[in-house]
Amino acid sequence: MRILHTSDWHLGRAFHRVNLLGAQAEFIGHLVTTVREHEVDAVVVSGDVYDRAVPPLAAIELFDTALHRLADLGVPTVMISGNHDSARRLGVGAGLIDRAGIHLRTEPSAAGTPVVLRDAHGDVAFYGLPYLEPALVKDEFGVDRAGHEAVLGAAMDRVRADLATRARGTRSVVLAHAFVTGGQASDSERDITVGGVAAVPAGVFDGVDYVALGHLHGCQTITERVRYSGSPLAYSFSEADHRKSMWLIDLDADGSVTAERVDCPVPRPLARVRGTLDDLLADPQLTRHEDAWIEATLTDPVRPADPMARLTERFPHTLSLVFAPERTPDDPQVSYARRLAGRSDQQIAQDFVAHVRGAGPDEREAAVLREAFDAVRADDAVREVAR
Repeated sequence: MRILHTSDWHLGRAFHRVNLLGAQAEFIGHLVTTVREHEVDAVVVSGDVYDRAVPPLAAIELFDTALHRLADLGVPTVMISGNHDSARRLGVGAGLIDRAGIHLRTEPSAAGTPVVLRDAHGDVAFYGLPYLEPALVKDEFGVDRAGHEAVLGAAMDRVRADLATRARGTRSVVLAHAFVTGGQASDSERDITVGGVAAVPAGVFDGVDYVALGHLHGCQTITERVRYSGSPLAYSFSEADHRKSMWLIDLDADGSVTAERVDCPVPRPLARVRGTLDDLLADPQLTRHEDAWIEATLTDPVRPADPMARLTERFPHTLSLVFAPERTPDDPQVSYARRLAGRSDQQIAQDFVAHVRGAGPDEREAAVLREAFDAVRADDAVREVAR
């Protein structure tokens, strides 16, 4: 069976205020063409179809177009909801849409109920594990601790239990939206840390033939059977070096996997440039970036006059301007934002405690802080679902 694995469409998302709906529509057309030209047997979309729980109307219309085009192909499609999606909204009409060969899996309770497709070698069971917010689904899965590994492990127990009841030789594919250990994150993914831990080990998915992951925006191979397709478009400058693609997976009769990358259309290249303003305007090696979307980091010791206006004369698609004067780390003028860069909310809170009283929190106090952050995250998730 030939499977096209994609994820993280984020329909409705902009790139530094640049509307990407046209580029997203081009990607949908490219996906349809790929399915047709490569004779794909099934399409899997591993979450974050939309960029937010209540997407703009134009994004909904594009999704509707995508559903019709996929249904017209006559090729089954399996989709799950991600942490950016509203599972309830995405799942509206799932029963009716199912009849058109588009299988939406947004309910955690259905983790062990597969979409079963058939090829010349027998059945392939596709199990959809939507994004599992631990605080919201721990009761469903009967776990004591609300953590990603616990709830995903319980969901996979249901998958393996169902698979054990099926005919010998049944192959299996799991769609999941999660941060798996070994994956490389970028700046455009929403943090899903719970209890100070975001990642789950790849071993959680043992026992199935292929795991189609979503959430991380870079195309990555965790193991030969566990892969991220990444997002089809770049959504932050941290993805400037990404090669955006989908996975074309051949699942053989014995369950072995062969994978090939299929590149996605690039609306405009991304580039990060760094230096003083005068150097950036004069450096001949930067000529190749003059038509790219630009993030410029200026290292001038004093902020120059009209930097954006001057930059856009050479780089008309400059979207982001960062000031980072070359100073030593102990310089009192080092910005607060730079001191916090790369630190989690938990670490920032613990640093604050240390600053105020001269010593950081002990183990019990750190646990209280962690529980408070987790409670806020869970409350945000509940509010988003209820909107």
